Amino acid sequence: MLSQTTPEVAQEATHGAHEAAQAGAASFDPGASIVGHILDSDRYEIVHGVGFDLPHLPTIQTAFGEIDFSITKHVGMMWIAGLVVAFLAWRALRRVKDPVPSGMRNALEVVIVFIRDDVARKSIGPGADRFVPYLVSTFFFILTCNLLGLIPGMATATGNISVTAALALIAFVVIQAAGLREYGVIQHFKNLVPHGLPMWMVPLMFALEMLSMAIKPFALCVRLFANMMAGHVVILAFISLIFIFGDLFSPTAAWLASPVSVGFALFVHFLELLVGSVQAYIFTMLTATFIGMSAHPAH
Repeated sequence: MLSQTTPEVAQEATHGAHEAAQAGAASFDPGASIVGHILDSDRYEIVHGVGFDLPHLPTIQTAFGEIDFSITKHVGMMWIAGLVVAFLAWRALRRVKDPVPSGMRNALEVVIVFIRDDVARKSIGPGADRFVPYLVSTFFFILTCNLLGLIPGMATATGNISVTAALALIAFVVIQAAGLREYGVIQHFKNLVPHGLPMWMVPLMFALEMLSMAIKPFALCVRLFANMMAGHVVILAFISLIFIFGDLFSPTAAWLASPVSVGFALFVHFLELLVGSVQAYIFTMLTATFIGMSAHPAH
């Protein structure tokens, strides 16, 4: 139901400041401006008040409620991220037969080898190479989504909890598939309970481990979403201080606050370059760790 409500809320929040200014209540609403930027919407705004409506598709009625397949701002950003990753991979594969890697191929190979050797093989162990394509794809997709959101006029798809929940759901399927492939259904669930426990503790431990299976992807989802959303909120809050000072005091106060606000916003913006890369790595690394725990449980 989140996908049905957030576009409407975002659209109302995006236009809230403009409507308030026309009504004379306030010339700037920082809350509406920030919320309108970070929430998903069926309207893509390049800058405040300048944008275009995205195509609206019909909803489909199911037993679980209506499913809206309309294209939203964050859906468009995921498409752009996918195209960017595909283009970079295509550029690298053009020189795959060169004896000495160079250019884009060399840059991508460094990251791919790092994920294979230092993430997959160390976290998963035997049979890790079969998961490398998934881990590499996850890392580059999340990294691209994170970095695209730092470009003016674009949005951060990973700042939408629906997007991170979908990524976590895919990770959950891969994690369970690793254990099921290795041991089968019955033995996979038996491995959830450590050997040697008293019989009366087995049901309790099994219930706790089943809960842990759901908590692991939930943690992946919330960590990525919260970190990416928080950075944009901080940047927008610093920029909003300029307009707040102008409303509360005078245009001179806004000009005096501008260097400080813009300076801090730029600092956080460049910090987000590091945060976006680190969060992509953490998501990939934790996913590999959970796959290793499922495929090779310790008793």
